[in-house]
Amino acid sequence: MPGPPGGYGPPRFQEVSVGYRRWAGVLLWLAIAVAVLMMVAFVAGIVFLVKADADVDNAAYGYIALLLWFGIAAAIPVLLALGIPAFVMKRRVRQQERLGHDAVYQGHKVGEQ
Repeated sequence: MPGPPGGYGPPRFQEVSVGYRRWAGVLLWLAIAVAVLMMVAFVAGIVFLVKADADVDNAAYGYIALLLWFGIAAAIPVLLALGIPAFVMKRRVRQQERLGHDAVYQGHKVGEQ
């Protein structure tokens, strides 16, 4: 006995809302900002280590460098938590733009052209 028509088919492609597009951009720019801050902290840590190594009286700079590197290690999960969803969301937004607005209403699946 056949089942209902389209009962177990793949879900229909849903249109991406304006709010979804906005949050995709916000998450992407936050991930970029965190990555830039991590790079600046890494370079500053190297500079502080060089400065601490140059003179015994400047040994506190070495501890500052270590604190910066602990901050970088703590920021890695934050970067991943922002970057991975941003990448997935932006990919979905680009995919809908590539398919076009009419593809949503014509019932085309993702990847068909």
